[in-house]
Amino acid sequence: MTTDEQGSPAPTPAREILRLAVPAFLALVAEPLFLLADSAIIGHLGTAALAGLGVASAVLLTAVNLFIFLAYGTTAVVSRRLGAGDQRGAISAGIDGLWLALLLGALAGLATAVWAEPLLGLFGASPGVTGEGVTYLRWSALGIPSMLIVLAATGVLRGLQDTRTPLIAAVTGFSANAVLSLVLVHVVGWGIAGAAIGSVIAQTGMAVYLLLVVVRGARRLGSELAPSGSGVLKAALGGIPLLVRTIALRAALLLTTWLAAGLGDGPLAAHQVAMTVWATLAFALDALAIAAQALTGKTLGAGDVRGTRETTQLMVRWSIWFGLILTAVILILHRVIPLGFSQDPDVRAALAAALIVVAVGQPIAGVAFILDGVLIGAGDTRWLAGAQTLATLAYVPMVLAVWSSGVTGITGLVWLWVAFNGFMLVRALLLWGRGQGDRWMVVGAER
Repeated sequence: MTTDEQGSPAPTPAREILRLAVPAFLALVAEPLFLLADSAIIGHLGTAALAGLGVASAVLLTAVNLFIFLAYGTTAVVSRRLGAGDQRGAISAGIDGLWLALLLGALAGLATAVWAEPLLGLFGASPGVTGEGVTYLRWSALGIPSMLIVLAATGVLRGLQDTRTPLIAAVTGFSANAVLSLVLVHVVGWGIAGAAIGSVIAQTGMAVYLLLVVVRGARRLGSELAPSGSGVLKAALGGIPLLVRTIALRAALLLTTWLAAGLGDGPLAAHQVAMTVWATLAFALDALAIAAQALTGKTLGAGDVRGTRETTQLMVRWSIWFGLILTAVILILHRVIPLGFSQDPDVRAALAAALIVVAVGQPIAGVAFILDGVLIGAGDTRWLAGAQTLATLAYVPMVLAVWSSGVTGITGLVWLWVAFNGFMLVRALLLWGRGQGDRWMVVGAER
């Protein structure tokens, strides 16, 4: 039995994965519940409001997830330095990421609010749906700075091997969001705007809490809190490959929503809920990927190539089994879930059919997410940018095939989700091929 420096039994890879992944799983599941709560609450305002949430949330998630490198890149940098024994340098790099998040959040929030109407107009939805979406998006734009700060602060804490604090923030934020949205929509009577305002208030509270935790840690280590121009610039430049990767991924998701908008208001409303369910499942599967980011960065920072390989193989096996479990759960509940989101029988039927396809794709998604997390933790971001771009390009003819077939309604929605599963399969195969080699396993505090 191996021991750590204090003579205690050293944690096994499985225990380390679970220590990070379980809190990350709970936090990540809570995150998309912001949209699930809004979907359930807004769904009772009518089909136009629910469909409007669908197109608005696609734009909002794009505006925020374009900057997911604030979490992922920060986790990789911080965990590498932690593994190399430089704890002060680790948290200093995280502080630079927080300042970058504040700057980018202010710019993204302003741009989203100003261009809300033309952005939603690109989806070609009906005027009623677009109007509801514009209202939701403009109010939600106020929360984008807080959302990016949450991303960056979460990345710092994950890099420091702390996934419990983000869990506390996520659970508290979701609970507050659910209550606020319900009250503001159905009691105060603010409609779809009330749901957006409730989310903004909750997101701001989460950002303040996580900032306080990071600042407390920085002060304890004597790290500077003022922005470092070179550090912020380095964080920005280091995030460019992940930004390209994310743009390519979001392009695929937006392309999916664009085609769904042409299927009619009912199928679009069903697609909104199906995509939100898929995102919830994705975040659940991504819990292992979060652990992979933190552990891969730490082990490579410490020069442990063998440990990195063994942990990766273990997490891939777990992700496949987890995906199969989610498949079974959704298949069992595919007719129950629609009852909570719409009173329209056509929307319920379309959603039930789409959820079957969503369920089948979960094991494939599990492999894609875990290997994506491993390579992000390793800092192999340039390859990831190219691979994700290639996967998105491969998805285009799949979507065009559905569009050119002229199918609409439930049949069109089902085939759209079949194509989306094809996209995830291409992505998983590319990542699998990269993971079999060793060019991504660069050791040391800096890649």
